[in-house]
Amino acid sequence: MEYFADQESIVRKIWGKSDTILFIFAGAAAEFALNKAVDWLYFTGKLPADPIGRLFSTVSYARQIVFLEKEKALSAIDRIKSIHDTVEKERNAKIPDWAYRDVLFMLIHYSISSFELLERKLSAAEKEEVYSVFFRLGSRMELRDLPRSYREWLPAREQHLTDNLALSEYSIDLFRQYRKHLGSFRYWILKQAQILVVPPRVIHLLHLGRISWLSPVVPMYKLAVKLKTAWLVKEFILPGKYKAQIKSLDFAPGG
Repeated sequence: MEYFADQESIVRKIWGKSDTILFIFAGAAAEFALNKAVDWLYFTGKLPADPIGRLFSTVSYARQIVFLEKEKALSAIDRIKSIHDTVEKERNAKIPDWAYRDVLFMLIHYSISSFELLERKLSAAEKEEVYSVFFRLGSRMELRDLPRSYREWLPAREQHLTDNLALSEYSIDLFRQYRKHLGSFRYWILKQAQILVVPPRVIHLLHLGRISWLSPVVPMYKLAVKLKTAWLVKEFILPGKYKAQIKSLDFAPGG
């Protein structure tokens, strides 16, 4: 049986653990807020109403595709494209192609930075594998001007960060909603986690600070993972509404 991502792919290892995915989510939450096309995420009103749920569902959908059989994954990608086509018709405007690429680039960047934070450095070949999987996702969505390799993607990523991110009223409101839905303590943890995985430009635009208070905690958390006691930490800090969802991320569907 052929899967969208090979069963031995490093991408499955990255997206098969809730710990890694939570950091992917944290990074994406920061960068989503800064994207110059973030007004599209406000168009339906669903994002500000439940920003954690909406962003988490986006990350979870990407994870689902990683583990699906190839044909089912392609159908899932086609559904994503169809949903966005419908939103474009309702607004009578086109989502910029660069905005789609930005979301794809986020998934690539945070897959790598989150895994390297919690596990180990990836080899050049493994980074190419990560890029290859998401390149195929983007190609299926008919995105234009995608770099052909991870090496070619690196300068394109930097250019996107320079051209397509800005602090706006939407950015400020989205972080306000994060705080409202998470509470002050979990909101603080979110921002500290973001410092550990987001690019310097995101840190600069959001004024996150250079040093994360979570830095000394990460080695202890990695030890807790090995001792299988990390669930105690997650039980304490995660919102009850999402605990079952997040726990299910530790199981890799499709083997």
